[in-house]
Amino acid sequence: MDKNMGKTDRTLRLVLAVVLAAVALTGAVSGWLYWAAILVAVVMAVTALVGNCPAYSILGIKTCTVRD
Repeated sequence: MDKNMGKTDRTLRLVLAVVLAAVALTGAVSGWLYWAAILVAVVMAVTALVGNCPAYSILGIKTCTVRD
């Protein structure tokens, strides 16, 4: 699997994942918003750690630098 996410993109996704997880786990949201926040946090964290976003692949987007 080729990486299609740059360092800034990955960092922002990890920050967003931590914020959403914190919001959900501190009880700031409940019900379906809790589960939505957890789901988005997990997806953002996994894509950031792997360095590949399936949506970017489908749309042909690359935020990483090209190395020869």
